[in-house]
Amino acid sequence: MLTVYCYQNCSTCRNALKWLDQHGIAHRVRPIRETPPSPAELRAALKAKNGDLRKLFNTSSNDYRELGIKDRLDDLSETEAFEILRSNGNLVKRPFVIGDGVALIGFKPDEWSATLIP
Repeated sequence: MLTVYCYQNCSTCRNALKWLDQHGIAHRVRPIRETPPSPAELRAALKAKNGDLRKLFNTSSNDYRELGIKDRLDDLSETEAFEILRSNGNLVKRPFVIGDGVALIGFKPDEWSATLIP
């Protein structure tokens, strides 16, 4: 079963959940701010994004700008980046979807169809 980390006030997250329901794809929802993805889940997503840490971050969030993550990102180790993401779920790009052999970040219907619909 997929785990979908999302924020209830995010329209993109709501659209993603609606898409999953419309396609009959079983999933459980976790609030990303209160329970951010685990280091193992972040590692799986990082692998799916070819090691690009930037893809894991919600670069449009106020927190991202206020904390100056953009200027620090190139110097962060994987461990440091994961600690930052775990300490502030608002920094994680959403929706963040993880499952057996599946890692999706952000809602792109074409990518989701190719990955989730046989």
